[in-house]
Amino acid sequence: MMRFEPAKPSLYGMTPEQLTEFLSEGGFPAFRSKQVLEWMYRKRVAGFEDMKNLPNTMREWLSDNSCLSPNELLLSKKASDITEKLLLKGEDGTLIETVLIRYPQRGVGSDTSRKTICVSSQVGCAYGCKFCASGLAGLKRDLTAAEIISQFLHVSRLEAAITETNSDQSVPFDNIVFMGMGEPLANYDNVVSAIRTLNAEWGLHFGARRITISTSGLVPQIRKLADEPIQFRLALSLHGATNAVREKIMPINKRYPLEELIPAVADFSRKKGRMLTLEFILIEDVNDSYEQAHRLAKIARELHAHVNLIPYNRVEGLPWKRPNIQRQQAFSSILKNEQISHTVRKEKGHDIDAACGQLRLRHEN
Repeated sequence: MMRFEPAKPSLYGMTPEQLTEFLSEGGFPAFRSKQVLEWMYRKRVAGFEDMKNLPNTMREWLSDNSCLSPNELLLSKKASDITEKLLLKGEDGTLIETVLIRYPQRGVGSDTSRKTICVSSQVGCAYGCKFCASGLAGLKRDLTAAEIISQFLHVSRLEAAITETNSDQSVPFDNIVFMGMGEPLANYDNVVSAIRTLNAEWGLHFGARRITISTSGLVPQIRKLADEPIQFRLALSLHGATNAVREKIMPINKRYPLEELIPAVADFSRKKGRMLTLEFILIEDVNDSYEQAHRLAKIARELHAHVNLIPYNRVEGLPWKRPNIQRQQAFSSILKNEQISHTVRKEKGHDIDAACGQLRLRHEN
């Protein structure tokens, strides 16, 4: 895996204490740290030149010795269903995907939506799930905490421009999911560091219970995550209700089979006191059988978990297909009859390659 060393440190990756220490190197007093943080996370400015209450000498020093966003917006694509995908370019030329999913609300203004931002934690992925575009080119590198945080700031500025609202209003999204490119728990330290900034009062002050981390099943990291004080949610990318089926499409299951994974997830749920989500992509003739539905119901009942059924989003170059609508409904009916809380996710952003890694691969090719 390539190691990334930025030319200049990004302020997005610094805590208040680290920022104060950094500013002291330039001879600036401690109170300036609070001002800089307000410009970064309340006003969400794009550059140091916009930090109007800072002396010119300080803005010049910051520009010479640091940066704000460590990546630039390369393009933004909006789907017919108003899902929007951003493609960001890192300092080393790597491409990062971020998706803003809008759910228009009935009975309110047409411009009012519930919004979920789906962020990436790595460039590519090393875990090789057979149905996913993210891992087709392997893992290039982890994203830094600053690169993770900057995805939220890019979306915030885009939304502020569209809605013509002041950038110091509350953040323009309702939920955060770490379900983009990469395995979040394989980049544990940077992901948790970014979440602390998102949740902190001096940061974006975003409620932890509206933040979900998705994992393919890294058992040691799940157990470590359960001891973190922040009350975020966990989603398990299950996709197979038996070891035999899961191993066909998720190599990680050979390392951490269900006998190890389910107890770790149960411990997380017990310690956090939060309902888990089981993500289950329905793939034709792979995991859409009635037997799998019954096995899934048993696991969900044991974990007191909500199941999110996801009809497969076709990826160019991969052989998998989604089950027809009748098969999807039959699978869902089994969960309903077993009184399992579940939803069937509607496809979003198909016309802009919104599935993880698709837009990045298309652009690279």
